[in-house]
Amino acid sequence: MASANVRIGQQALTVLDVAFRVPCIFIIDAIFNSYYDPGSGWAGTAGKILIRVMGIVVSSVVLVLSQKALFKFYTLFFAVLLGVVAVLINYYAISHIDFYSAYYKAALGFRLVPRNGPTLWLGMAVVQLLFGMGYVVLLNIQSVFAALVVLDVMIPLWGLIIELPVDVRQLVAVASGLALALNTAVCLALKLKWFYYSCRYVYLLVRHMYRIYGLQLLVEDTWKRIRFPDVLRVFWLTRMTAQAIILVYVVKVVRHESGEHSYLTWDVFWDLFSNLIISGCDSTLTVLGMSAVISSIAHYLGLSILAFIGSTEEEDKRLGFVAPVLFFILALQTGLSGLDPEERLVRLSRNMCLLLTAILHFIHGMTDPVLMSLSASHVSSFRRHFPVLLVSLCLFVLPVVLSYTLWHRYALNTWLFAVTAFCVELCLKVVVSLTVYALFMVDGYYNVLWEKLDDYVYCVRSTGNVIEFVFGVIMFGNGAYTMMFEAGSKIRACMMCLHAYFNIYLQAKNGWKTFINRRTAVKKINSLPEVKGGQLRVIEDVCAICYQEFATSARITPCQHYFHALCLRKWLYIQDTCPMCHQKVYIEEEAQDRVPFNNNGYVAPGGDLGQFAEPGGAEAAAAAGGPENENELLEDNDSIEYDEDEWGTENGETPIEEDYINDDTDSNGD
Repeated sequence: MASANVRIGQQALTVLDVAFRVPCIFIIDAIFNSYYDPGSGWAGTAGKILIRVMGIVVSSVVLVLSQKALFKFYTLFFAVLLGVVAVLINYYAISHIDFYSAYYKAALGFRLVPRNGPTLWLGMAVVQLLFGMGYVVLLNIQSVFAALVVLDVMIPLWGLIIELPVDVRQLVAVASGLALALNTAVCLALKLKWFYYSCRYVYLLVRHMYRIYGLQLLVEDTWKRIRFPDVLRVFWLTRMTAQAIILVYVVKVVRHESGEHSYLTWDVFWDLFSNLIISGCDSTLTVLGMSAVISSIAHYLGLSILAFIGSTEEEDKRLGFVAPVLFFILALQTGLSGLDPEERLVRLSRNMCLLLTAILHFIHGMTDPVLMSLSASHVSSFRRHFPVLLVSLCLFVLPVVLSYTLWHRYALNTWLFAVTAFCVELCLKVVVSLTVYALFMVDGYYNVLWEKLDDYVYCVRSTGNVIEFVFGVIMFGNGAYTMMFEAGSKIRACMMCLHAYFNIYLQAKNGWKTFINRRTAVKKINSLPEVKGGQLRVIEDVCAICYQEFATSARITPCQHYFHALCLRKWLYIQDTCPMCHQKVYIEEEAQDRVPFNNNGYVAPGGDLGQFAEPGGAEAAAAAGGPENENELLEDNDSIEYDEDEWGTENGETPIEEDYINDDTDSNGD
């Protein structure tokens, strides 16, 4: 029970922490979106700019305060606010309220129940008493001074009881307000010491973190500490809710005046929704807020899909980070917040289509490893395969439906071409994944070593990678055309450079490297002696990689170990050493004709015993097993353990770790 109460208290503090930071975002957004007349002279312009800068600086400082300092700031703020409200109520009641009139009107035009003067005075006295006590509690004023402050707040109302003249009552109200303002100034002045030490502590903490961890980790820590995504999310939802209430009220009033009784039809609802979406991305902060909302939606969508397909990979939970970043980049690239309202709605819908295709690509990246795992591990349960296959089918159908719908509604342009290319690429990637999945399932069904399986899988995947590379080149050309003839910008140019580097250059480089490694592995495998047929019975051994018997053939390494050709080739993709003894798997040119022996003296097929009778044959054999070759093998042996001191102090130099510590240690001169 106690732990539950503690948890509820922590959640309440978290909610308050986020709620107290949201007004800072509203103030900054209002300052950036406000308009000022530059024709008011240089003095007026400078004053307005100074006020704007001060508002942004103060709001930014309050935004990044620690939780304790933030609560302290709002405590002082609410105390000052209560004092100001109490003074205004006193002055307004003294100057404008007639306590003996018949009716009173509220701000919205509703008539209140008739009240006599004493009743209204008593109600105002209770309100002022509450304000005074709240002011005293928030500022933590001592008991004697607290009574004087409450008395000061109540004094102007006493003038109503004894019916002082209006001028005297106004003078008493002004004097009471000045006394309360003086007390507030003294209390805030006493808090300046706390404010100074708080600012100094924050400055020292930021400097320390910057020097030790760097700017990136400092920004990440601040981002998490102030819960900036939650603040942006609450800001955007609050702003949209307030605007929705205002729009619904306006539509209701307008349609009521026009005599229409149905307030919310489909057309009206669509207009309201369009206006809300347009106003929801009219500035950089609102775009960030929309990105935060998209982040939550994408995060829970990713978690739902992971739970549905049964994946436990931590890397697959990044959809809540990738989706908002991509949306924000698209918004900056297209200048979304600076467009006209109608054009902004069109551009936003196009960006959402691109974002949807990107999310589908990411979901495919989540399902593909699960497909491969289920097929390679030969899981026979249909309940495990069905969710992944269903998601893969949806990933194939949704791009087709999206492309079909867009082609029937819009004419061909660069945006539609890009969306279609992404959809076709996704469909091809799904086909490649399902094809590889089917190959592995067939291999598991027959339960026989399929030596050509790796070749088929490589051909299918390489075909998909080549098609993906071609689409990357096509998209680069489409982006270049858009930048030159439609909407060029620096952000678009930077994104094109990143696309050219990561999606074209690196993909081509990695693909070519894989091809070279595979070709080298195949070449090395083909250069090794092969045992076939009945000679396999002489070996009487199993493959040391897959632990299965040799059914059709086996390859012999120079170190006299036997493996399946397919198993050894997969191993050579990782490292060029024998899995058993870690010696190099290669045949030197001068020893191509050397006959490999196993430990029992068995001669590999194809070997010629007569080569040892040739001149120099024995010398070649001795050279192959002599001390120099032995040293070479030892140098290539990955299992050699080096002495720690010897490794750290090479050629008599300072140990590597000591150099690293000396270079990375902060100087003490500051």
